[in-house]
Amino acid sequence: MARYKCIISYDGANFYGYQVQPGKRTVQGELQQALTEVHKGETTRVSASGRTDARVHAVGQVIHFDTDYRIPAERWPVIMNQKLPNDIVVKSAEQVDETFHARFGATGKEYRYVIDRAEFPTPFRRHYAVHHPLTVDLEMMRQAVRHFIGEHDFTSFSVAKSAVIDRVRTIERFDIIEQGSEWIFIVKGNGFLYNMVRIMVGTLLDIGSGKYHPDAIPSMLKAKDRSAAGKTAPPHGLYLWEVEYGERG
Repeated sequence: MARYKCIISYDGANFYGYQVQPGKRTVQGELQQALTEVHKGETTRVSASGRTDARVHAVGQVIHFDTDYRIPAERWPVIMNQKLPNDIVVKSAEQVDETFHARFGATGKEYRYVIDRAEFPTPFRRHYAVHHPLTVDLEMMRQAVRHFIGEHDFTSFSVAKSAVIDRVRTIERFDIIEQGSEWIFIVKGNGFLYNMVRIMVGTLLDIGSGKYHPDAIPSMLKAKDRSAAGKTAPPHGLYLWEVEYGERG
């Protein structure tokens, strides 16, 4: 039995998220169907670095699967892409040790969130950037992001009903860059809670519009209460950009 690690990209616009759901089109479902076809009907399970929600995209999602087929690693993207729909692409594959795990071995992730600042929405970007033409102070948001850097309890920036007990995470980088008419929020950390990036971005937009002061973030974090933070930004502006692993990943 051999284990393969793959880096994949997908357009989340027409998926009900990553994880398999009965009767719903999902990324994991499509991947497992493609691999089952390759294995002549034998079910092949796929594990990922984490789940993404409906309409959320990925540039560098990581998966792994086990197989008895002795196929060179460089052939797996070719074989799988022939079976997959065109909104999922396997970018690379490599054989890894059986101790590698796409989820439990991850040591860090980078997400990006895209805001379209054009006066009028661009129809070709409607599934890939959130149109937000209202007056927002970029510098106020940049002042606020520094409060997210470091180790914090992010309970206020995760869904209220989350079953996760340990909500302490470390944010290494949080930048907002301008690229044409778009703002790109880049956040990198050792892990993320459910909806954490979207709530952080939504809160920053509230700060930029004057609803909160940039220095309100520490008190939001201290409250450990979802109602203390701002709104949740829509899913379609979010991208899982990259997943990092230790030496064995």
